[in-house]
Amino acid sequence: MLKQFSLDTTRHGLVNITRQVAQAVKESTVQDGIAVVYCPHTTAAITINENADPDVVHDLILGLNAAFPDRPDFRHGEGNSAAHLKSSCVGASETILVAEGRLVLGTWQGVYFCEFDGPRHRQFFVKVM
Repeated sequence: MLKQFSLDTTRHGLVNITRQVAQAVKESTVQDGIAVVYCPHTTAAITINENADPDVVHDLILGLNAAFPDRPDFRHGEGNSAAHLKSSCVGASETILVAEGRLVLGTWQGVYFCEFDGPRHRQFFVKVM
């Protein structure tokens, strides 16, 4: 089963999409398998990280901005090269195990859509097998 989701993002940030991914798994009726979460954008990404303390999301963005700052010597005409670098570093997808019809995530883990070049209207996909 392939399910498409849409979301509107802010300038930079991580959006917790764990509930949408879990719902796709539930609707698929797959009991044991995998769920692939995929982002079809070159300035956004998908990651799994802590979802208990919102300061973690803040710190992730802070760290990525420090690691990949905007630079005047970038050549890309749209002026969003740092967003492309962040997207490539974080990655376009995550694969999550499914057991007994549920996502296999650690106690503190959540699935996030990472926006590096918003605000934008974005999509992501969940394929459950």
